[in-house]
Amino acid sequence: MIEKKITVKIASGLEARPVALFVQVASQFESNIYVEMQDKKVNAKSIMGMMSLGVLEGEDITISADGTDEEKAINELEKYLSEDK
Repeated sequence: MIEKKITVKIASGLEARPVALFVQVASQFESNIYVEMQDKKVNAKSIMGMMSLGVLEGEDITISADGTDEEKAINELEKYLSEDK
C-alpha cells in the first residue's frame, strides 16, 4: 500500500467535470484507491464520494492505493491533480 499527500492545483478545484475526469483516471487501475481529506475517506472511483469532499484549489489530500498497479495509479493521479485544467 502506498500513500501520498498531494496539493490540488486545478484552478476550479474538484467540481463536477474535474471529478469525473479524476474518477476516469482512477478507474483505469485495478488497485483499490482512496482519497482522504480531513476526517473523510472516500473511494476514488466513486463520483458521488469524490464530490462529497468539496476539494478546492490549494487544498491537500492524501491518496492511498493498494494493489498490483498502486505505484502507477498514484503517479497518474498526482499528475492529473498537478496540472491546471
